[in-house]
Amino acid sequence: MRKFSLAILFATVLATTPSYAARCGGDFNAFVQSMAAEAAAAGISQAVISQAFAGVTQDPAVLNFDRRQRGTFRKTFEQYVSTRVGPGRINIGRQMLLRHASLLSRIEQKFGVPPQIIVAIWGLESDFGKGDIGKMPVIRTLMTMAHDCRRTELFQGELLAALKIVERGDLPLRDLIGAFAGEIGQTQFLPSSYIKYGVDFDGNGHVDLRHSIPDVLASTANLLHVSGFRNGAPYDEGSQNFEAMREWNRATIYRKTIGYFADQLVGR
Repeated sequence: MRKFSLAILFATVLATTPSYAARCGGDFNAFVQSMAAEAAAAGISQAVISQAFAGVTQDPAVLNFDRRQRGTFRKTFEQYVSTRVGPGRINIGRQMLLRHASLLSRIEQKFGVPPQIIVAIWGLESDFGKGDIGKMPVIRTLMTMAHDCRRTELFQGELLAALKIVERGDLPLRDLIGAFAGEIGQTQFLPSSYIKYGVDFDGNGHVDLRHSIPDVLASTANLLHVSGFRNGAPYDEGSQNFEAMREWNRATIYRKTIGYFADQLVGR
């Protein structure tokens, strides 16, 4: 998702983001202190706050990347899909379907999402966990974006959600690494989605979307399930399932690419 327009990614989040008190802009260190107070009020321990915010600085690269984003996706579907779904990725995807067949079957039974959809998303987002899942400290990224006044409430909420991931013990701070908008893990969840949809499917007591394939795939399926995806129904453009995938990505071309990739994986 991070390779798509961030304006599209965040378009619907703004309407449901709660209001936070920290004032954006101005002195960065003062803003960090305000966010520390917000985090404490949200129930984050002082130990996590101190560790997470120690020495945090702004990241100009994050702001530069964000300002380069466009609200309109300019490629046609044919142009886009040709760069994302080639024979190599299809072949690896089919191998993943076989390798994780038992796991994907259990996920399908519980969440009602077919394996090819889950594997297609996994492949598009991170080359099945082997590609780039981000190298940027999530706390620094989100603090930078929250301090910027264009979408401060959204990113203040994401920052608090990221702290909750650490507070719950799902990921240590050293593993809270992500992309240019703070997306985390093999299918690129924003921290708020991590908290809302994350599933501990390997049964170890933690939701680990960076390292645990069962957690990654089940959480991806859970997001779609909660959004209204129904197994056995079509997922092409105009269908209920196609609309359910809006929670994953609002861009029509991206959702069409998921469906196309999924069909290729099962030989349709």
